[in-house]
Order: sequence, then C-alpha cells, then structure tokens
Amino acid sequence: MENPSPFRELASGQRTGVVAALMRTVLRSLAIPYGTVTWCRNRLYDRGLLTSHRVPALVISVGNLTVGGTGKTPLVLWLVQWFRQQGDAAGVVSRGYKAGPGQPNDEAMEMAARIPDLVHVQHRDRVAAAREAIERGGCEIIVLDDGFQHRRIHRDLDVVLLDALEPFGWEYVLPRGTLREPVSGLARADVIALSRADAISAEQRSALRDRARRLAPDADWIEVIHQPTCLIAADGQQRSLLHLQGRSVAAFCGIGNPQGFLHTLQTLGCQVTGFRALPDHFAYPNAEVARLARWAATMPRVDTLLCTCKDLVKLGTQHLGPCELWAVEVGLEVTNGKEDLDRRLRRFRDLPR
Repeated sequence: MENPSPFRELASGQRTGVVAALMRTVLRSLAIPYGTVTWCRNRLYDRGLLTSHRVPALVISVGNLTVGGTGKTPLVLWLVQWFRQQGDAAGVVSRGYKAGPGQPNDEAMEMAARIPDLVHVQHRDRVAAAREAIERGGCEIIVLDDGFQHRRIHRDLDVVLLDALEPFGWEYVLPRGTLREPVSGLARADVIALSRADAISAEQRSALRDRARRLAPDADWIEVIHQPTCLIAADGQQRSLLHLQGRSVAAFCGIGNPQGFLHTLQTLGCQVTGFRALPDHFAYPNAEVARLARWAATMPRVDTLLCTCKDLVKLGTQHLGPCELWAVEVGLEVTNGKEDLDRRLRRFRDLPR
C-alpha cells in the first residue's frame, strides 16, 4: 500500500534518522511565527479588540484544532437533521475550500446528495454567507462548517472535534505539526466530540477525556463513531455492506485523514489489498483518473474499488478500469454523552434569536 502521508510520517516522528530530525527542527522554527500570530489574534478577540459580528440567527460552529479530516461533515449533517426534527430551519455556511468559481466544492456536493433541499452557502466571508442563508433560505439556525478558528462571525455554541487517531496534532502548530492553533484554544469549546472513538481503547479515550476536561472544564464531552450505512454508486444505486464480506477490494481517497477512511474499511469484513491516498480535496484530473484505472487493473482478484462519497461526487463514474466503483456512505452515531449533547442543543435553541 502507498504511504498515506509522508508529512504525517515525518511530523509524528515515525520517520527516523538524521535527515528527518533536521527537517523537524526546521519545521519547528517555522512554527514559532505561525503560533505567535495565532496566539496574538485569539487574544485580540478574547479582549474585544477585534470584533465578532452577530447575524440575526443562532450560530453553531463545528470545527477542530487540527488540519485534515476529523469527520466534520457527518456531524454537520447530523446537527442539521437534529434541528429539522425540532422544526427549525437550519442551513450550512462554509468557506468553500477549493471550490471552482461559482461552483460548490466536494463537501457541498456530498451534503446536497444527502440532503437535497439543504440551504448551503459557501463564501470566504462567513458573515456575508450567513446573512445570505438567512435572507435567501429563511434559516433560523446556521451550522458553521469548519468555523472554530473563524472568529469574525459570532457563534452561540462551539463544537470541536478531536480525531481519536490524531487528537492534538503531535503537540505542534503548523508546519511542525497539524495544529491550527495551540491546544489551549480548546478552552473556547462548549462541546468536545471525540470522533472515530472506536479506533482506540477505553483507556486511551479516558486519557483524552481527562486532558480535554483540564483544557475546557465547562465543555460537554461526547464520543462519536462514523458508522458505514451502505455502498452507493454514482447513479444513486445502493448496495448492502454485506456485499463486501470476504471480498478483496482496493480503495483510494482524497481526504484530510486517509487513515480514518482506512480504519472504516477495516470494519467491513473485506480485505483491502491496495490503498492509495491522494491530497485533501483532490480534483481528479483526467490523467489521475487514468492512472487510477491502470492501478485498479493491476490488482489481482479485485473487481471492486471503494472511495468516499466526497470522492465519488467528483468522479461521477460507476467504473474505473475493470472495477466497479462504490462509495462507502457513512453516518454518525453518538456512542457516549448523547443526553448531555441533547440538553446542550435544547438550551442553544432557547437562546434569543
């Protein structure tokens, strides 16, 4: 299998030797100005010297401390559905990272496939985007996707995801580690959600919970897992996960944390004989699609390729080379702290709008 991330191998310390140590030293020095600027910016917001702008709706932010995928999209969709069940008009606002001019990005396309009538506005200016969602879509609640560090828009509730596989970015901010800001920033969180909680032991989960509570003593702690629900093809056809039992498959993805997808595959009873990790938000140019097709053709005893829904919406094909292409649709299940989360969300709904 291909190395899922040379950078993560370096940052985590898995890559050893003199050259790797020197590279980490250089990256650590580069992280100092980044961390300083981030710390100063947060202090300015904390002291009111930089202003957070309110919009005429309740805003709940879903974010994380690290770069890369922590499973925000399933939680954003879960929250939208939760609010809808309470009768609220909830929409999503996001930056639209790597979206083409006037086009939705892969996350927006995936959300639209899951909730076709979802109001989702993408814009670098999240304040303007929220106002558009309110005016155009009648949204009473804005779910701010990937908004923890975007403090220019006021939020009434902050949910922060920690990926159980890489919770604290190897303790360093970019570019030495994957932290977007120092771990002390977790103190701003109202709810801390441990994603992929089933990927680590109960003892490890307890240690992470204890550390999170020291950093954010007033935050609720919940644990969630990404539960595969079915296989889905580009034409919308669905197939049971039982189809994978005992099969040899190959897989690829272009997401922030490919190890998370690989962990999901390893729970499905199939044998992953080949795995390719591509850059996050990968656009799949024709040349790369052709390379994937040739790669699939070299896999012995493999007639099925798997990817994420985020990848499938950009590929839009049912076959690559000789193999059928299926995406693994993933839902979210709260395995610990569900009552606390419901209580926190009900209090959020009762805030003045």
